[in-house]
Amino acid sequence: MTTDRTSGRKTKRRRTVKPPRRNATTATPQNSDKKKIALLTRKLNDALERQAATSHELSESLEREAATSQVLGIISGSPSDLEPVFEAMLANATRLCESSYGALWLCDGDAFRCVAIHGALPESFAAVQRHGVFRPGPEIALARVAKTRQTIQIADLRTNQGYLDREPLSVAAVELAGIRTLMAAPMLQGDKLVGAISIYRREVRPFTDKQIALVTSFASQAVIAIENARLLTELRESLEQQTATADVLKVISRSTFDLQSVLDTLAESAARLCEADIVTIWRPDGHTYHVAATYQTTSGHKKYLESLSIEPGRGSCVGRTLVEGKTVHLHDIRKDPEYTLNVARIEDTRTMLGVPLLRDGTPIGVIALIRSTVRPFTEKQIELATTFADQAVIAIENVRLFDEVQERTRDLSESLEQQTATAEVLRVISSSPTELQPVLDALAETTSKLCGADDVSIFRLEGNGLTVVAHCGPIPARVGYVAPAVRGTASGRCVLERRPVHVADLQVETEEFPEGSAIARELGHRTIVAVPLLREGVPLGAIKSAAPPSICRRYSIRSLNPQRVFVRPNGLASTVRRMASSILLQATDIQKTSRNF
Repeated sequence: MTTDRTSGRKTKRRRTVKPPRRNATTATPQNSDKKKIALLTRKLNDALERQAATSHELSESLEREAATSQVLGIISGSPSDLEPVFEAMLANATRLCESSYGALWLCDGDAFRCVAIHGALPESFAAVQRHGVFRPGPEIALARVAKTRQTIQIADLRTNQGYLDREPLSVAAVELAGIRTLMAAPMLQGDKLVGAISIYRREVRPFTDKQIALVTSFASQAVIAIENARLLTELRESLEQQTATADVLKVISRSTFDLQSVLDTLAESAARLCEADIVTIWRPDGHTYHVAATYQTTSGHKKYLESLSIEPGRGSCVGRTLVEGKTVHLHDIRKDPEYTLNVARIEDTRTMLGVPLLRDGTPIGVIALIRSTVRPFTEKQIELATTFADQAVIAIENVRLFDEVQERTRDLSESLEQQTATAEVLRVISSSPTELQPVLDALAETTSKLCGADDVSIFRLEGNGLTVVAHCGPIPARVGYVAPAVRGTASGRCVLERRPVHVADLQVETEEFPEGSAIARELGHRTIVAVPLLREGVPLGAIKSAAPPSICRRYSIRSLNPQRVFVRPNGLASTVRRMASSILLQATDIQKTSRNF
């Protein structure tokens, strides 16, 4: 709108639009939109790529967490069984690291031993890895791990110096298994190398840092699993040892009189806890040692052992232990030039352990542990066997002390019996100073009571005959009967040889005691003991004890152990013998006196 100044009217004025210049460039709406769209597309693609990368990383992280959780779950579920733990570690490591194979190695001194393999490994190469313990060359990944204590990666095994030097394990890995890239992570417990985990690829493709970190994490978990298993095994072994020790001590406390039960229990516990195939315990018998207890021996082997008499010497494990007075550990007796005992020919015997039973530093026996394979005993097993040896000494000492107490008690009882019997005889003597027969009858009765005899006769030596002067018991015997003083009778021989004579079964001794055997068959007695009555070495007569047929069996059983039957009577017999000798001497004096009157 415009205003006409002359007329004052307002008038409209048209505005003209100038046409654009020919050379000017103008942005059309279509071109502008395309640029915006392209920019937005790039940003969207970048965001999608970042999201995909984030999602992949998250997925990998979740897989790693899941794998770690799985391994930890297996460790907690089977703390003492390492095989499933190692298998799970290798399965997850090969899958997450996109490798073909995996192996777990444990250190064995300065060598390595393959304990687990995962993947479709060619059998020819698997056999190489399972081939016991081996020491890798300096360029092998395991050797470098042992040296540096760090993770080692070989991008291409074909170009590695170990393969170029034709190191056997490298050559087998490349040419048998087709391995190109490999990685080995150390399993460290502090600064100590426990083992290593190695994974392999059949193509040249190095592992990423995250994959290396994952395998390193598995290696740390493997160390935890091994340590848990070790602690659990030690705890279980400790409990077993304490239980076994408690069992043995319980047997010792309950079997004060039965040493055999204690030794049998010790042998069984030693075999079970020390993983021995055979256990034997040896005890002295005079100057040699005989087997006192065995465990897990065959009948033939046990019979052979029972026939042995081992002397201290280096030709056997038991003898060598006695000589040295300390534990003897023979890793393989077949390679020991000093071992000469042929027990190995009876049973498969390779590794032996001999532990002495020491009392005040002196061997009083040996406990021997045997393995049929060459497998030396561990230090803990040797220590445990030593504990069992100490317990055996305690049991032996308990029995010895108990026997000593019992012996002293018996001695006191016998002394009291002797004093009582002596007083009874003296009472008879004092009441009948001029009558000899009541004294002799009392002496025969006292002898029967003190010596546990069933039938007793007292003889007086008169010329070449033995006259019965007193008798007590069921066997027919007439006072005044004269028996010939010959070696063919027990009474005659004891007088002639001036020593006690013991015959287990006189009826069958027809050649040794012809006259006595005939009398025994006639009168029916079997077991007999005759003791001479001496004064200053001169025989005055004899005391004879015999068993009638009705109790022959009891005497026969007891007579199998003469020490048991006759040590005690002999001790008492010395008193009775002196008393009888004195009485017989008095009888002789009385007879002489009566003749004078």
